[in-house]
Amino acid sequence: MRGFRRSILVSLLGGAVLLAPAACSDRSGTAVTEPSTVSDAEPSTTDPATGPVTTAGVPYTESELQVTGSTGRVRYDVLIPQIEGGDQAVTAEFNESMRAALQDQIDGSGTDAFTLSSQEHSVAHIGEHVISGLLVTSWNADPPGAHPTPIVATVVVNSDTAAPITLGDLFPDLPAGLQALSDSSARLLPETVAGPDFDRSGIEPTEANFANWLATPAGMEIHFNDYQVGPHAIGLVTVTVPWDDLADVIDPELAPVVSS
Repeated sequence: MRGFRRSILVSLLGGAVLLAPAACSDRSGTAVTEPSTVSDAEPSTTDPATGPVTTAGVPYTESELQVTGSTGRVRYDVLIPQIEGGDQAVTAEFNESMRAALQDQIDGSGTDAFTLSSQEHSVAHIGEHVISGLLVTSWNADPPGAHPTPIVATVVVNSDTAAPITLGDLFPDLPAGLQALSDSSARLLPETVAGPDFDRSGIEPTEANFANWLATPAGMEIHFNDYQVGPHAIGLVTVTVPWDDLADVIDPELAPVVSS
């Protein structure tokens, strides 16, 4: 997850700029901003069984934004998750963080040409105090190589403070938190497609190994990158670490936030 706030100005060579907050897009690559209405302020409410969280009387709802363009070296056509409604500061933080995550993938590394396309995107969880989003793009060499490679990014925003939640925020003693994630992953991975012979270097207690996570009521959902815990053929691997496993290392003030 990108633990910072960043405004993005994408200058596209032969592409369109699609960075309007609370906007959706048509398939031609043009952003379409839909009108919104704001009701009188009301307390935040949640119906865990049937309804989304509301702030100021307006529910957070999932939307998407198509971002298409070219830098000359990189061509991209990607749908990214966005939210609308709710607290404007929270909505802006989530949407800008998602755009920043995509921009990091576009910037990439090295000098080889490549393309990025959509593979998976979702607002994975809208909770009482937290919103989590997932973006998986498909990276392919240009001209195409042997197979595309998925790239994972996640965003977690505290909807009480309109601030992203980083691993450093979540774990006051970061090394202890990372070790707890490593220990739990070692227990959970043998039951996944990675099997008992998973690559243990992929769960060493480093921030990079656990950078992609989502806050869900069931636990901390860890998304491993391609090749991180096993060969490309097994696909992307995910484990959910129960919050109880992290009770001794998580910030007690954030525990009820991320588990909501």
